[in-house]
Amino acid sequence: MSKRKSAWRIWAKALGEKQGKDDTEADYIAGLRTFIFLTYLVTNVAIVANAVRHWDDAKTVPPVAECPKTLL
Repeated sequence: MSKRKSAWRIWAKALGEKQGKDDTEADYIAGLRTFIFLTYLVTNVAIVANAVRHWDDAKTVPPVAECPKTLL
């Protein structure tokens, strides 16, 4: 068994229970599950990137130019 087939077999098993009447149908279902997983992954990466990009746009804490002498 080639490394590619072995990797596909392991990935298909990681996706969950084997579905389908035969191996061809099971491969199709595993491919569809892979597509769904990749869409979830891309969506989550976009959400996190947007959150990081706009992390402190509102500048909730104003910058301190100098320390008042009463604090010292």
